Amino acid sequence: MARHGASSAPAVAAPAAGEQSGGGRVLLAAPRGYCAGVDRAVIAVEKALEHYGEPVYVRKEIVHNKHVVATLSSRGAVFVDETDEVPEGATVIFSAHGVSPAVHEAAAQRQLKTIDATCPLVTKVHKEAVRFAKDDYDILLVGHDGHEEVEGTAGEAPRHVQLVDGPESVDSVTVRDPEKVVWLSQTTLSVDETMQTVERLRERFPTLQDPPSDDICYATQNRQVAVKKIAPSCDLLLVVGSANSSNSVRLVEVGLQHGAAAAYRVDHAGEADEAWLDGVRTVGVTSGASVPEILVRGLLTWLAERGFGDVEEVRTASEDLLFSLPRELRADLKTSSAMRA
Repeated sequence: MARHGASSAPAVAAPAAGEQSGGGRVLLAAPRGYCAGVDRAVIAVEKALEHYGEPVYVRKEIVHNKHVVATLSSRGAVFVDETDEVPEGATVIFSAHGVSPAVHEAAAQRQLKTIDATCPLVTKVHKEAVRFAKDDYDILLVGHDGHEEVEGTAGEAPRHVQLVDGPESVDSVTVRDPEKVVWLSQTTLSVDETMQTVERLRERFPTLQDPPSDDICYATQNRQVAVKKIAPSCDLLLVVGSANSSNSVRLVEVGLQHGAAAAYRVDHAGEADEAWLDGVRTVGVTSGASVPEILVRGLLTWLAERGFGDVEEVRTASEDLLFSLPRELRADLKTSSAMRA
């Protein structure tokens, strides 16, 4: 069910006749681009449009990428901010970032048919929040204020969850019992910054418990590790991703922190600036976990046309994880298939 994402992308072709070559090199980070959770969510919208027909409503952006949202909109997906914008009885898909129980309840009151495309790794954090709240722990959620994933996780146990938005927020944290405190995190954070926050928290609360398993998702970690590998060799690092994509923004920060002389985020090649290439010999390229590979290919073409046609892929991990479609959609597709048989 997976798309051809970063792990299966073909080798970059040599520059076509007429293109400049030999001016500089490109280090292409791998893994990059679509993760399993994003792949699942995007396919869910596509399959829902095929099965139910237009329109299919989606609460919030299905994933944080302008190109993906625009493409799905052109196919009949209607993106809304809240469920009260969806006609009663219609189909609505919840984004990969997850929603709180209150959103599920609001959808049920409007008799909406819901398809929950929450990434299973986000769902895991939700379940951890419920579990620790049941045991009456104070839950310190490391994440960014206002991010949809944070809102969904905090909504699972609002009386127990306290947001910690970076190391500078630690001093304002208050808990009921320092012996019953656990930390959880948004899945798309910088691994390094998260651990800095946790270390500060542990200085204040020495018995702070860790999550049962790592909350920062494998794809976020893998993309950051790949950037750390190429950054020391890069005069310029270009990250493809949208401004509201937390993991894409973190890749720029990680690149700068680990040796890249300069780093910029672009939604697509059209946002790249030729002036950035002045004096540059090596360009690093990567993309966030919600970015389709076609946008990376477009940037590589843009670079090749400006003398950066020598592309070397630098791989630090391989990814083969797949998630099945949301159960509600699977059930309807199975029923439809059985009826046609």
